[in-house]
Amino acid sequence: MHNTVYLSLGSNLGDRAANLNSAIKRLRTLGEVLQVSALYETEPVEFTAQPWFLNCAIDLRTEQTPQQLMSAILEIEQQMGRTRIQKKGPRSIDIDILLFGDSTVETDGLTIPHPGLQERRFVLEPLAEIAPDVCHPALKRTITELRDALPPGQAVRKFV
Repeated sequence: MHNTVYLSLGSNLGDRAANLNSAIKRLRTLGEVLQVSALYETEPVEFTAQPWFLNCAIDLRTEQTPQQLMSAILEIEQQMGRTRIQKKGPRSIDIDILLFGDSTVETDGLTIPHPGLQERRFVLEPLAEIAPDVCHPALKRTITELRDALPPGQAVRKFV
């Protein structure tokens, strides 16, 4: 059974675009990448004393379960040099599962839909590009509606 999964990718250390492209290449081993958004340069939120991020969203079709996919994502992050020294701190790569079909998952290590999804312009802007009409299974609102409901702030601009 193929599951439709939406992921958010971000990087603010090293060659950010190369990091994202490397992560996407590695994610292709976990399923079929159907869409990749443009890259967006975004200001850091919460912990702001760090470099700006490049972010994108991808549409992945996979046969993996949410737990299998999360385990594989953590392995990719580790292979790419991700170290978890400071919460919300600088990172070479960050890959989050945003949506996993219509599923909701609540375990110690995994919450789907991603709990911060509806509050983050740096997630919603690229996701709205590739999945504008996808509905958040708990909030019953489309990605476009969630993005448009955000208050002003959180600078997000297409990266050229």
